[in-house]
Amino acid sequence: MFTGIIESLGEVVSTKKEGSNLVISIQSNLTPELKVDQSIAHNGVCLTVTGLQDNTYEIVAVAETLQKSNLGQLSPGDRVNLERAMVFNGRIDGHLVQGHVDGVGECLSKTSQNGSWEYRFRYPADFAALLVEKGSICLNGISLTIFNVTDREFSVAVIPYTYQHTNISAVAPGHTVNLEFDILGKYVARQLAVTAKN
Repeated sequence: MFTGIIESLGEVVSTKKEGSNLVISIQSNLTPELKVDQSIAHNGVCLTVTGLQDNTYEIVAVAETLQKSNLGQLSPGDRVNLERAMVFNGRIDGHLVQGHVDGVGECLSKTSQNGSWEYRFRYPADFAALLVEKGSICLNGISLTIFNVTDREFSVAVIPYTYQHTNISAVAPGHTVNLEFDILGKYVARQLAVTAKN
């Protein structure tokens, strides 16, 4: 489990195809604190550390992950939002995030608001029931509040700290981002669907 509060930015060192998998090597200041088998969210995708060497570590993205996220688009030099799994002895500053990406969204616009930035995203219509005005979404691993929600689009506002300390600064119209919808909304939607069938 994660909170959507980004700890650090990592940099992709290399990517390598192994069958249908993609092995990604990442350089990060978190590496000295990591162990093989730990879970880390990468742009919001929970992946397991499979190898450590100096200041880099390796993860493996399987075919399902590559189909549902934008990790397959990563290239050496790209920055990746990183968050280690939460510890249940402190404040949860974002919202409960599983690191299980539901799909990708497309950036439609990015507008400077004289001190902050407003982004507009299109998302798959199948998830419309999971978004509510002023609700939470996990976008590239970042916990954000959504507004101006429609059946296909939503907006988020990004403060300077988030802009400077995550890779959202590199997101521009036409780019894709990983989306994880709120787990509470998923449970409510499932309950309503099951109840309607009975």
